[in-house]
Amino acid sequence: MSDAYKDHLGRPIIAVTGMGVITSLGQGVQDNWSALTSGTSGIHKITRFPTEGLSTKISGTVDFIELPAANAVERSYAMARETTLEALAQAGMSGDFNGPLFLAAPPIEPEWSARFELADRSGPSEKPGDAYNRFLAAMRERPDPVFHEAVMFGSISERLSDRFGTRGLPVTLSTACASGATAIQLGVEAIRQGRTDRALTVATDGSVSAEALIRFALLSALSTQNDPPEKASKPFTKDRDGFVIAEGAATLVLESLEAAVARGARVYGILKGCGEKADLFHRTRSSPDGGPAIATIRAALADAGIDEAGIGYINAHGTSTPENDKMEYLSMSAVFGEKLPSIPVSSNKSMIGHTLTAAGAVEAVFSLQTMLTGTLPPTINYQNPDPAIVLDVVPNVKRDSQVTGVLSNSFGFGGQNASLVMTAEPA
Repeated sequence: MSDAYKDHLGRPIIAVTGMGVITSLGQGVQDNWSALTSGTSGIHKITRFPTEGLSTKISGTVDFIELPAANAVERSYAMARETTLEALAQAGMSGDFNGPLFLAAPPIEPEWSARFELADRSGPSEKPGDAYNRFLAAMRERPDPVFHEAVMFGSISERLSDRFGTRGLPVTLSTACASGATAIQLGVEAIRQGRTDRALTVATDGSVSAEALIRFALLSALSTQNDPPEKASKPFTKDRDGFVIAEGAATLVLESLEAAVARGARVYGILKGCGEKADLFHRTRSSPDGGPAIATIRAALADAGIDEAGIGYINAHGTSTPENDKMEYLSMSAVFGEKLPSIPVSSNKSMIGHTLTAAGAVEAVFSLQTMLTGTLPPTINYQNPDPAIVLDVVPNVKRDSQVTGVLSNSFGFGGQNASLVMTAEPA
């Protein structure tokens, strides 16, 4: 391999040759990018299921394409399929993909309504009134293959593998809100290790449900500012009160730069570096001192072989929760120091909400678009700045600025931290 195709550590340079995305803003990279840069919000009132009695009644659900209303696996698969079709078309690939698949998918459980329905069909059990035991008994006594696949998130990768002709055992992972970035990291590592010339990295999440809202509400994680919905997500502001749960998917086609050039593919950007650190502080909370997040950002920069000066824009995790936004600010401050206020930092979640498992990949696509178009997407709803968080958040309106290096952060529940460094050019 020529040195022109190697990074600073002699590893293959990783190119992005195809992208696809779906969020509450629309289907496809161009529609999403147009809406995102115009400051449009995809957050709206929930109509898929009743919200009476719930403290949060808004979401960034994907309601504009035909998706099964009561089946999170089918919704997640359908979005992943569509973004993969777009990414492969953009990459100029047809036929079998002939490379590994790395999928980030939500750890889906059957809704309680489905559990009760299946249990009721099984008749009386040894423990009447114990819904969960009745459900398990029903699954043992009366197998239901259709239902079984509908609640197995591992089936998503198997179906994608069959549909697109990937090679080897498809990998399904779930590292909370860092999952999308982790899937990309696994694809990068597979190519760097010489196991393949290309990798398909997909992240999808269609798990918004009443039960999901209740669970996150019990953690005091969701915004309850329901009216108007589009104003609820307000990262880095003084009056932020929680994230807005959302759905979406994204696919990136990764190739070694050498392989991409050899087949005449367009290169949309370079996956320059990846960092990942675990946090043992709490099952759901991240360490408030930001230690693991700091280490994650530094690891990504070191892996990319660049210093802080090489980053011209940061795509923040920026969930709009009081604690997480503060922690992320402290982490970025520790790494970038006095330079941080001069580095544009914006949060896509102000418009699309938090797509959970899909977030890291969705935001990677938007980070690449930032470099491709010379446009920085805004952080909307930035009307009441938090005086303790001094950032240039590209407030409310997009900005024209050509950047060649982007850091994208994904800091998940339970301290699952991942950061990606992307550049416009290999050098």
